[in-house]
Amino acid sequence: MSLFDRLFNRTDPRTCMAPLYHAVVARGRAIHWYVEGAVPDTLDGRFDMIAAILSLVLIRLEKADKRQESVWLTELFIDDMEGQLRQMGVGDVVIGKHVGRMMSALGGRLSAYREALAHPSGDVCGALAGALARNLYRGEPVAPEALQDVETRLYAFATALKETPAERLIEGHLPA
Repeated sequence: MSLFDRLFNRTDPRTCMAPLYHAVVARGRAIHWYVEGAVPDTLDGRFDMIAAILSLVLIRLEKADKRQESVWLTELFIDDMEGQLRQMGVGDVVIGKHVGRMMSALGGRLSAYREALAHPSGDVCGALAGALARNLYRGEPVAPEALQDVETRLYAFATALKETPAERLIEGHLPA
């Protein structure tokens, strides 16, 4: 929000998406991803998990023709990631590069998960497992049971998102 907006008491339209963004982050930080799913409990692993959940939510908003809401949700993600980088001590000179890489990573994951969920052979779970192995685990070896756990949970989440009204999502109510 700009200084001009604050001076004239204008509200940031993105605030309507804050409950959904906070719900996405909370879901991405759930302990089961890191224990049963063996997602690395690192900065990169947490970013990847939040990006996976966010990607599924963005895909759902796309299908509901909620483009502006998708943009606002993505902007909240960018703001949060920039704030996280600043807290870690990343300076102004290189922050743009880091944020650019994060946005590129989110875009890549969004494409990979969108493609996996719309896999033409009907083998959505197999396609999703491949996308997860590349993007969530970054090609590192992972126990099949752990990959299966994350794949099953994310596929169930994506399926439940389809049945959840977009307005309910925007209010921050993610399906169980």
